[in-house]
Amino acid sequence: MAQTKRKRQTKHRGNAAGFVESRGRTGRKPTAEEKSGSPTGAPKPKSKDRRDLPPTWRGAFWRALFAAFMMVALLLLFKISKPGAAAALFPIVLLMYVPVSYYSDQWMWKRRQRKAKQGGGPKATAR
Repeated sequence: MAQTKRKRQTKHRGNAAGFVESRGRTGRKPTAEEKSGSPTGAPKPKSKDRRDLPPTWRGAFWRALFAAFMMVALLLLFKISKPGAAAALFPIVLLMYVPVSYYSDQWMWKRRQRKAKQGGGPKATAR
């Protein structure tokens, strides 16, 4: 015998790509506390901009290490020097790049701090 009751349709149906799209919120309007996402209603602390932190020798070392590896890779890729000569240049370049990287970072950081004190802080970009 044929079924007399029609089966209940589900609220979530997949689209042609196979993804299930939800209908969204259908109940009451969320309160301001619920909208903020924090359970206590306290505002979220803004993360500090990395450019506002003073430079470190450790950061300069990692940046110089990356630059030295890239230089060796380019020398080997374009066959400018032999592998032994490129490997010999690596520590020399690393020792030169670390202080250059640190002091250029320090110069940029001091410049940014000076502008922030003068009130001409970073310009807001329109997005």
